[in-house]
Amino acid sequence: MSDPIPQSVVTPLTPAAIFLVLNIHQGAEIEKNIRAFCADLSALRRTVGFRDPDGQLSCILGIGSAAWDRLFSGPRPKELHPFKEIKGVHHAVSTSGDLLFHIRATRMDMCFEMATLIMERLRPVATVVDEVHGFKYFDDRDLIGFVDGTENPENEAACEAVLIDSEDPDFKNSSYVIVQKYLHDVEGWNKLPIETQEKIIGRKKLSNVELDDENKPDYAHNILNIVTRDGKEVSILRDNMPFGEIGKGEFGTYFIGYARSPSVTEEMLENMFVGKPKGNYDRLLDFSRPITGCLFFVPSVSFLDNVEP
Repeated sequence: MSDPIPQSVVTPLTPAAIFLVLNIHQGAEIEKNIRAFCADLSALRRTVGFRDPDGQLSCILGIGSAAWDRLFSGPRPKELHPFKEIKGVHHAVSTSGDLLFHIRATRMDMCFEMATLIMERLRPVATVVDEVHGFKYFDDRDLIGFVDGTENPENEAACEAVLIDSEDPDFKNSSYVIVQKYLHDVEGWNKLPIETQEKIIGRKKLSNVELDDENKPDYAHNILNIVTRDGKEVSILRDNMPFGEIGKGEFGTYFIGYARSPSVTEEMLENMFVGKPKGNYDRLLDFSRPITGCLFFVPSVSFLDNVEP
């Protein structure tokens, strides 16, 4: 028997993305419609992607803990649970979310078309609680001016980081994903000297070169994001995107982190918000505030294609 086909988690970063978080309505007939949609999602993506094969369209579906229990019987993903609120020096909120769609492509119009077709199917049975249109900002920088995603694993290392294996054999080649929508105090951040910004991030702003150990404080963002298990550093795969609305003066980063175990991302967030040790928190959070927080399970394509209404 061949291994399940994973969703397109391990793919090259793209210049455009749309993130949709939905809550599904109540009712057995509604849940039946959602299950039927799961089985149709691959075909829907092919319909849009066929219009431009070079557009690299992908659409990842994540399912929240409460929704999983409503939609599916049988085995349950071992580590699926609601996002854990973190109260430290700063506050990582937990917000509602039953379904996540992470749509990405080289062109925003392809993302938009895919999102439109998804909502044509799901609008009668679900409500959008968050929608973010992300874009590439110059050379993969976020809106505070630093390159984002530098430490992402690649190729086999990326698969090792995000795809479940023997630890949960019922869900091999599936993943977990945590999302948070951060709003930035760009005006306050830009008042900081560049050297202070670099110490907070742990990298040079222009060159993206990591600061040497002598010049990097232990509260640096890239230090607090290091997680080790059994003496080995473990990684997650980020596909963060800038977003904003000029008229509202709203500027932010949509954090999305895939992992084979949500505990890795949760430990990173604990280090950032509570501190390592306690109180030694991520100073970036003085200028960047999360207003959402959700955890989803990303089943394999093989699982979704075989869902029965």
